[in-house]
Amino acid sequence: MGGGDPAVNGKLRDLIAKAKANNVPNDNIDRIIKKAMGEGDKNNYENITYEGYGPGGVAVIVESLTDNRNRTAGEVRHTFDKFGGNMGTTGCVSFGFKEKGVIVIDNSEGAISEDQIMEDIMDVGADDFSMEEEMIEVTTDPGDFSAVREALEQKGYAFVSAEVEMVPDTYVSLTDEDQIKKMGLLLERLEDNDDVQNVWHNWENEDAYEG
Repeated sequence: MGGGDPAVNGKLRDLIAKAKANNVPNDNIDRIIKKAMGEGDKNNYENITYEGYGPGGVAVIVESLTDNRNRTAGEVRHTFDKFGGNMGTTGCVSFGFKEKGVIVIDNSEGAISEDQIMEDIMDVGADDFSMEEEMIEVTTDPGDFSAVREALEQKGYAFVSAEVEMVPDTYVSLTDEDQIKKMGLLLERLEDNDDVQNVWHNWENEDAYEG
């Protein structure tokens, strides 16, 4: 959607920036764009979002890009069922999430001061920021995300990640070991699915799952 030229397609520009932040080679990015534009592939791809619940009532949103909605829906439903969850209807959990631009800046060297980042995010029009141990998280309105990301890039910031995310209003904590294991496996299997682009959830203690 929007064409294969990142100069005029802001969404594509954001995705290329995300790919580069994850060290995806330029050749791979070019090949994926050509595939999406239909060069050598006559399939039509569509974005479909699935919603459901994991063990213990954890809300899960699955964003997919597929050329076969029946296949993808069946696989996603099977994954929910297999690991103690259930796929629901559109809107069953998304009301509990808000769309936000989230930019994570590398500060592992500790070179960026709180005063500096505060001044810069005000300058570029971001909403807020928080300082972590080795990272700085900047949040923006989804409509301002591209402009803020590009402005921070021009100021020389290096990103760990940069994308528009579905951020939950509240979180669910799991204490049962079986539920923790199944929830971890549910997320793993969803993310391993080639059709799945993003998985958002409100599981608070995800680090409790060790894989």
